[in-house]
Amino acid sequence: QVQLVESGGGLVQPGGSLRLSCTASGIIFTIYTMGWYRQAPGKQRELVAVMTNGGTTNYADSAKGRFTISRDNAKNTVYLQMNSLKPEDTAVYYCNVNFRGTLDYWGKGTLVTVSS
Repeated sequence: QVQLVESGGGLVQPGGSLRLSCTASGIIFTIYTMGWYRQAPGKQRELVAVMTNGGTTNYADSAKGRFTISRDNAKNTVYLQMNSLKPEDTAVYYCNVNFRGTLDYWGKGTLVTVSS
């Protein structure tokens, strides 16, 4: 019933930008906290950015100042604008929606590769 689909990943050069999108279906989008996580090769999955339904945002230190999370409730979509990308940003990026810290849904991920 619930489906999250990420898009926008790809290959980008260091210093470049990408915009990731995640479109949800089967949920009441407006009530959820939305987040982006990533998992780099050989590393654990980590939080990149989150936004509550009230608009409060939090970022990982590594993303702060470079990445921006936003949401469009009318489109059931959350975005992650990534600027000044670095090779260490290379990872599979996952969309997450969470309701009251219990209901928790994940997308299958989109690969971001930062390389020259």
